[in-house]
Amino acid sequence: MLTPILAVIPAPPTDPSGRLPWAIEVGPLSVRPYGVLIAIGVLIAMTVARRRYVARGGDGELADKVAFRAVVMGFVGARLAYVLPRLEYFLANPLQIPQVWEGGLALFGGLTLGTLTVVVLFRRWGGDLPAFLDAAAPGVPIAQALGRWGNYFNQELYGTPSSLPWRLFVDPSFRVDRYTAFSTFHPTFLYESLWNLGLATFLLWLDRRGRLPKGALALVYFIGYALARFALELLRTDTTYRLLGLSRNAWVSLFIALGAAAGLRVWTSRKPAPPLERAPETSEV
Repeated sequence: MLTPILAVIPAPPTDPSGRLPWAIEVGPLSVRPYGVLIAIGVLIAMTVARRRYVARGGDGELADKVAFRAVVMGFVGARLAYVLPRLEYFLANPLQIPQVWEGGLALFGGLTLGTLTVVVLFRRWGGDLPAFLDAAAPGVPIAQALGRWGNYFNQELYGTPSSLPWRLFVDPSFRVDRYTAFSTFHPTFLYESLWNLGLATFLLWLDRRGRLPKGALALVYFIGYALARFALELLRTDTTYRLLGLSRNAWVSLFIALGAAAGLRVWTSRKPAPPLERAPETSEV
């Protein structure tokens, strides 16, 4: 009889109360894995964008300026998109609004405001916007793949109950109300992390082929991520809002995938793929 490779993914350590993720105390600060992983992911994404933009003949300083502001506005957008649907709770607990290190970032809000920031600043300061979007595209899913492990340490955003060999054990204090009788769930953080790593690899491969016009790689990213997110929303248990059986984020994912696919078709039909122009050979991530 074959035994499964994994019996269960164990729950991560928690603080002494058993109700908060494990943290490292640095003076008055509690440094939690969620915040650390997101910070590392952001640094990776910014580094990838800069190196790839410079390899395309772009200005590295401009890339840094735009990327930093896009990250800041992305965090603002991600937090606002999380807070606004829960406004009644946060109005009663206003001190919790800035506490992003404990979770509560809506990725689509961050992607929206961050992308708009990139577009506005490149139009204001000059530079090659399509080239920067291509340069940044693979780094974003790499950052997401790392950041999703923060959800593991927070024991949040897991899926429905599961008995699969790779099921995730969730401590009782972190289980959603309607599934308190269950102990193991789909590790949706892991599914999304693996998908994002695969998506980043695909984008790099597609980019090296040189068949797409400049700027199209970002649209491929949006299609790839939105389709995966739509599928994962069918498993996730963190929202009770449903419209025709689909969560809010599932609808957003569907609209993004369709919109990006339409945009990709228009973009590729109007712009023939130019010869790939690169700086002298350099390592890319």
